[in-house]
Amino acid sequence: MAPRPIYYDTETTGLKPSRDRIIEIAAYDVEKDLTFCSFVNPEGPIPSESSAISGITDEMVKDALPFNKVGPAFAEFCSGDVVLIAHNNDNFDKPFLENEYSRAGHPMPNWLYLDTLKWARKYRPDLPRHSLQILREVFGIEANQAHRALDDVYILHQVFTRLIDDLSWDDILRLMNQSSEISRMPFGKFAGKPLSDVPKDYVGWLAKSGAFDKKENTALRDQFATLGLLGG
Repeated sequence: MAPRPIYYDTETTGLKPSRDRIIEIAAYDVEKDLTFCSFVNPEGPIPSESSAISGITDEMVKDALPFNKVGPAFAEFCSGDVVLIAHNNDNFDKPFLENEYSRAGHPMPNWLYLDTLKWARKYRPDLPRHSLQILREVFGIEANQAHRALDDVYILHQVFTRLIDDLSWDDILRLMNQSSEISRMPFGKFAGKPLSDVPKDYVGWLAKSGAFDKKENTALRDQFATLGLLGG
């Protein structure tokens, strides 16, 4: 059985997980249709430049619980066989979680993770940029309060739903973790289709558009060449 997807997001006092702190964390459990959202007291002042981005001020978090109290509640919300999904997960949200759980002296659950930024870069090289707000605009999703955790989580869920189309979670995790062997089209109008079923003229169009010039699509290009759908 595939893990249960939980979309999540963190707002922080800065960009360095080893130094900065989480000030808000939110999550959306799609299967259970439940949400988690909590301010986190960083036990220190929030820099003005961070407040300018997130809109979260010292006054808003002064009565919030510190992470050593919020962390266990978040872990309980994300209990079971789950995959935590965030945009720039590997370089931002996950390291912040790891540092916060370490500071609090709590063991961090052994979750699976999926980085939707890496997915978008890997399987939608046709897009010039892959920030969450750019993807929102590309897919025509209505704007909400950007840079607040739960709002970003809802946007992320809608964006990733469009990125994956009708792929199963087994296929999603396999595609995200694969290194070179590709059997199904990972993006575009034929996403999820066996590579052998992708029309040759579409493969040619991808080549002319520069999609295969991206290093993340080298394996896809080679597989199309092996199938005789590219070159020659």
